Amino acid sequence: MMDRQSNTAYDAANAAPSLREVHRTVAVPEGAGFWPKLVAFSGPGFLVAVGYMDPGNWATDIAGGSEFAYRLIFVLLASNLMAILLQSLAARLGIVTSRDLAQACRESYSRRTSLALWIFAEIAISACDLAEVIGSAIALNLLFHIPLLVGVCLTALDVLAILYLQHRGFRYLEVLVVTLIGTIGICYLLELLMARPEVAGVLRGFVPTAQMLTNRDMLYIAVSMLGATVMPHNLYLHSSLVQTRAIERTPQGLRTALRFNFIDSFLALNFAFLINAAILIMAAATFYRHGLRQMAEIQQAYHTLAPLLGIPLASLLFAVALLCSGQNSTLTGTLAGQVVMEGFLNIRLAPWLRRLITRLLAIVPAIITVAFYGEQGTAKLLILSQVILSLQLSFAVFPLVKFTCEPRRMGDFTNRAWLKALSWSVAWLIAGLNAYLLILLL
Repeated sequence: MMDRQSNTAYDAANAAPSLREVHRTVAVPEGAGFWPKLVAFSGPGFLVAVGYMDPGNWATDIAGGSEFAYRLIFVLLASNLMAILLQSLAARLGIVTSRDLAQACRESYSRRTSLALWIFAEIAISACDLAEVIGSAIALNLLFHIPLLVGVCLTALDVLAILYLQHRGFRYLEVLVVTLIGTIGICYLLELLMARPEVAGVLRGFVPTAQMLTNRDMLYIAVSMLGATVMPHNLYLHSSLVQTRAIERTPQGLRTALRFNFIDSFLALNFAFLINAAILIMAAATFYRHGLRQMAEIQQAYHTLAPLLGIPLASLLFAVALLCSGQNSTLTGTLAGQVVMEGFLNIRLAPWLRRLITRLLAIVPAIITVAFYGEQGTAKLLILSQVILSLQLSFAVFPLVKFTCEPRRMGDFTNRAWLKALSWSVAWLIAGLNAYLLILLL
C-alpha cells in the first residue's frame, strides 16, 4: 500500500514540507516503551488546545454562564467532542500524507477555489487573533495599567519569542505553551474553590435543552461557543504540527504515530474543556447567582469578582490566567497564519518576514478596533469574532472530511465507514447550526 502511496501527488518527497524549518526535527525513540513514546509525541495537541481556551472562549463562557447559568455546559461538551473528532482527522491527514490541510487544498482544487478558501482561512485567523490580541491587551491593562492601544502593540513581541524558541528547538516552544496552560489550570481551580458552585446545577447543565433552538440570544451564545471551541485555523495548524516528529514512514510507524497523536489530542482537548467549563461555572456561580445577568465584559468581571467572593486574590488570578491565555493563543495563531499562507499560496519567505506579516494581519484590525471602541464594546467584539469563526468553520471542515475519506490519498488509513458517517454528520450539523443562526439574525 505504501508503494502505491509513494506514486501519488501527495508524497512529501515531491513537495516542500509544511513548516519547513521545524519539519521532522523532534526525534522519536525507536523500540522505546509506551511512556517515552507518549512524551515524544506529546506537544502538538497542547499547542492546538490553547486555541480552545483563548480570550474569545472567555468572553463566550462568561456571557453564557452569567446569562443562562449552567444550561450551556452541554454545548461546551458537544463542541469538545466535535473538536476531538476533527482534530484527530487533521492529524491523520498530516501524518499519512505528509501534507497539511492548506497544501492538500491547493493541490486538489482549482486556483480560484484555493484562493477563496485561503481568504476564508485568513478571515478566521484575523477574527481569532483579534480576540487574542484584545484579550492580552486587557490583561496587561488590568495587571499593569498599560493602555489598551499600547498593550495591543506589545503583543507583536510574540513574533520574536517564536523565532527565538524555534531556533533553540521546537520542544522549547511546546514547553512554554504547556507551562502557560498549567498556570491557567491552577488559577481556575482556585477560582472554582472560591466560587463554590451548585453541584446539582452543574450536573443538570450536561443535559441538552430545547430552549437553545427557540431563544435567539441563547443560540447566538451557543454558536459563538462552537466557533470559540472548534476553530478553522486549528485544523490547518494540527495537520502541520504532527509533521514535526521524525516518524518511520512505514505502515507500523504511521499507526504508532496516529495512536499516540490521538492520545495527545484527547488529553489536551479534554483539559481545554475543563478550563472552559470552569470559566462558565465560575460565571454562573458568581454573576448569575447575584443577579448580574449581562456580565459579558471581561474588565467588568475582573472588577466584580473580588467584591462578590470577598477574596481579593480572585481578581488577580483571573487576570493572570487571562494574560497566559492570550499570549499562548497569539503564539499558536501566528504559526497557523504561516501554515495557511505557505500552504495555499506556496510562498517561500524568510521565517521572520512570514511571521511579521501574519502578526500584522491581526494587530492592525485590533489597533483600529481599540482606537474606535476603546474599552467599551470589547466583549461584543470578542463574541462576534467567535461567531465569525464558526461561520468560517465549514470551509475547513468539509475539505478535511473529504480528503480523509479518499482511498487514493489515504490508502489503508482511509476513514472507516462508521467514521465517515460520523464525520460527515458533524460537518453538516455545524453547517446547519450556522445557517439557522443566520436565518434568525436576518
